[in-house]
Amino acid sequence: MHPRIYQALASPIVGHLDPYFFEVMDDTKDLLRQTFRTKNEITFPIAGTGMAGMEAAICNVVEEGDEVVVCVNGLFGARMSDIAHRNGGKVTEIKRTWGESISPADVKEALSRCRKPKAVALVHAETSTGVLQPLSEISKIAHDFGALLIADTVTSLGGCELDIDRMGIDVAFSGSQKCLNCPPGLSPMTTNEKTMAAIRNRKTRVRSWYFDIAEIEKYWSQGRAYHHTGPISMVYALREALRIVQEEGLENRWTRHRKNCEALVRGLESMGLTMLVKDAQERLPSLTAVRVPESIADTTLRGALLNQFNIEIGGGLGELKGHILRIGLMGLNSSRKNIVLVLDALEKVLNDQGHAVKR
Repeated sequence: MHPRIYQALASPIVGHLDPYFFEVMDDTKDLLRQTFRTKNEITFPIAGTGMAGMEAAICNVVEEGDEVVVCVNGLFGARMSDIAHRNGGKVTEIKRTWGESISPADVKEALSRCRKPKAVALVHAETSTGVLQPLSEISKIAHDFGALLIADTVTSLGGCELDIDRMGIDVAFSGSQKCLNCPPGLSPMTTNEKTMAAIRNRKTRVRSWYFDIAEIEKYWSQGRAYHHTGPISMVYALREALRIVQEEGLENRWTRHRKNCEALVRGLESMGLTMLVKDAQERLPSLTAVRVPESIADTTLRGALLNQFNIEIGGGLGELKGHILRIGLMGLNSSRKNIVLVLDALEKVLNDQGHAVKR
C-alpha cells in the first residue's frame, strides 16, 4: 500500500454518525464517481469484500423466476451464476474455455432464447484467468433485449479503462484491495437510476437485509439513517486511495498498467513461457496469467519465489489449479522495478528446477 494509505488508516476514529465522517463519506462518493466515470447518485462502498459487492449486485436485481444470462469463463463468472441461482433466478449460462472472452454473438443468442430477460451478468476483469472482457457491444445487446448489465470490475477499477456511463454498465462492483491498493474489506459499487427503479419496484423484498441497496442508500444519502456501523478506518483509506488515483490521472494510470503488462509479457515469453490469454487485446493489464511448464510443480515454483525472494505469486484457481501462475501488477505495484524483480527471480527459480531459460 501507498504510505499515505497507511497514514489514513492511523487517523483518529470518530463515530459513524459524526458530522465529520459524513463529510468523509461525501468526499468518497464524489471520488468514486470520478474513478468509475459515472454520474450515478447511488455510488458508494459496500462494507465487505468484492464478493459482498457481487452478492449485493445480484440479490438486489434478481428475483424468483427472473431470467438471467450469466457469462462463465472463469471462477468469478461461475460464482455470479451460483448467486443468481440462490436468489431464485432462472439462469442461462454462456460457458467458454477459461482464458477466452465471451463474444457478443453468444450473448445475443442466449438472450434470444429468453422470454423476458432481467439481466446479463459478466466479469469485466476475470481475476482467475487474466481475461479483460470487452463490454460496450454486449451492453448494447443487453439493453436491446430490455436487460440490465451487471459487471464485476474487481480487478479493473483504477487499473484499466473503465467508463461506466459510456460503456452502458447498469451495475458495477469492485474491491478495495486490487488496483486501489487498500486493505481488503470494502466493495465500491455504482448503480444507475434504471436499476434503482427496478429494485424499488420489486415484487418481493430483497432476500438479504444487509445488502439491500435501497436501505444502504439511506445511510449514504443526506438523510443519514442508521443502517450499519460504518468501517471508519477503511473509508478513510479508500478516500485517500481515490485521491491518489485522481492525482495521477485515470488515463495516465491506465497507460502505465498497459505498458507494464506488455513489458512483463515480453520478458515471460523471452523465457519460453506461454500466456494463457492468447489475444493480447484481451489480456488484463493488472493481472497476467502464464502457463507453468509441465515439468515443474506450481507449488514448488511459487514456494521458491516466496522463500528465496519474498515474492508472492498467485496460483491457478478452479480448473486451472496447478496449471498457471497469476502475476499481479496492480496500482502502486505496477512498476518497471517490480517487473525486473519478478523476471530475474523467476529466471533463477526456473533454471534451478530444470527448466533452462535461454535469452
